[in-house]
Amino acid sequence: MIHDLHNIYNKLLARYGDLHWWPAKSPYEVIVGAVLTQNTAWSNVEKAIANFGDSLSPETVAGLDMDALAELIRPSGFFNQKAVYLKEVTSWFLKYEYSVEKVKHHPLEKTRKELLAVKGVGRETADSILLYAFDYPTFVVDAYTKRLLERLPVDIKLDYDSIKSYFESRLEPDVKLYNNFHAMIVINAKEHCRKKPSCAGCPLAEGCAESKKVH
Repeated sequence: MIHDLHNIYNKLLARYGDLHWWPAKSPYEVIVGAVLTQNTAWSNVEKAIANFGDSLSPETVAGLDMDALAELIRPSGFFNQKAVYLKEVTSWFLKYEYSVEKVKHHPLEKTRKELLAVKGVGRETADSILLYAFDYPTFVVDAYTKRLLERLPVDIKLDYDSIKSYFESRLEPDVKLYNNFHAMIVINAKEHCRKKPSCAGCPLAEGCAESKKVH
C-alpha cells in the first residue's frame, strides 16, 4: 500500500509542531549522543553527557585515557565498547580538524561511506550524525520508523535500506523536513505507537491498519 508521506507529516506536525531535535549544545555532542544512545534509553545518555559538565569536546575525548572515558560514560551502558567507538569517531573527526564546515564541504555519500567505516558506527548512527550534526539530507531509520510502516502497513521490505529509500524517494531532500519527521515519528511512537499500541488520540489512527485491529 502506498501512503502519502506528506499527509502523514502534516498530521504529525499539527499535533507536535517543530520539535527542534536533536537535543544537544553542539554538533560534537550530537555525535557523542548518537554513539551513546545505542542499546539504551536516552535518559541514560543524558546522564553520561552530564558527567562531562561543560567540557564535552572532541579535544577532551581525544585526551582522556580509555578507562577515564569509560567511567564518564558508564550510565549509557556497554561503556567499554562505547569508549572505543567514541575514540574512533573522534579520530575520524580530527581528519577534518574538528571543523563542521570542513566536513560539510564534502558530498553526502563520501562522508557517509567514511562514517560507516568507523568502528561502532552503523547505518542509523551514521545517518543521525550526518543529519543532526552536519545538516546532510539523509533520512534516519530506527525501530520506531519500522514499526510505523509495519502498522500502516506499507508494502515494502522492512529493512533499513528499503525504508530509507521509501522516505527519500517520496520526500524532497530537505534537512528540516527529515529532521522533524524523524523526531515526530519517535515522539508519536512513545505516546501512541508503542509495542502495545495506544491508538486512542493518535494523529495517524485514521488510515492505520493497526488502529482498525485494536478497535
